[in-house]
Amino acid sequence: MAFVSTLPITVLFVAILALVQIPMTVAVGIRRARTGIQFLDGGDQVLLKRSRAHANFTETVPMALLAMAAAELSGAPDLLLWIGGGALLLGRLLHYGTLITTGFGRGREAGMILTLLPMLVFPGYILLRAAGVAS
Repeated sequence: MAFVSTLPITVLFVAILALVQIPMTVAVGIRRARTGIQFLDGGDQVLLKRSRAHANFTETVPMALLAMAAAELSGAPDLLLWIGGGALLLGRLLHYGTLITTGFGRGREAGMILTLLPMLVFPGYILLRAAGVAS
């Protein structure tokens, strides 16, 4: 049976990013089990970093994917969707990796920029399309 979807590119990125989030969630759970900290971070810096990295992913990815889906439904070019989805994925990986290892740095900054760009470009495309400027 062939895979058929109204949103083939967005659906692929939903699947990939959902899988990426699993180890983030597990890392928080493992740290909670090892420390016995059930709520908040209890002052544990490792748990704080893991929790914030997981939370930031959870705060940004759903809206970016909704914007991507809306853009795809609005007729956005495949290249725009692939570049935006790739930027989102790379951005989330860079942000997570930097936050977990060093806490701060260029990787975290680049990760946020690569995350925010699709969150700006996809709605921008939709609004331009609605205004009759983009096709």
